[in-house]
Amino acid sequence: MNIITWIILGLLAGVIAKSIYPGYQGGGMISTMILGIVGAFIGGTLFTLIRTGTLQLTSASLSIPGVVVAVIGAIIAIYLWGLWQRSSRV
Repeated sequence: MNIITWIILGLLAGVIAKSIYPGYQGGGMISTMILGIVGAFIGGTLFTLIRTGTLQLTSASLSIPGVVVAVIGAIIAIYLWGLWQRSSRV
């Protein structure tokens, strides 16, 4: 998958995940895109792990199931980012 597709998928998944996840996450368009790209990798890797039983760093594709997997991964990334920020404030 080329970088343009990653950016489009990342932006789409990040916006959907931020609208689903409760609370205020902050950040602008760049952080939303990065969050979505990271979510695509998290979701793709978890989907591959569940489907095949092997741990491979893969990304979700730009398709309906790929966007769903990327959004789930982005929600996980938002949750982990919130945990990390909460622990760094202490």
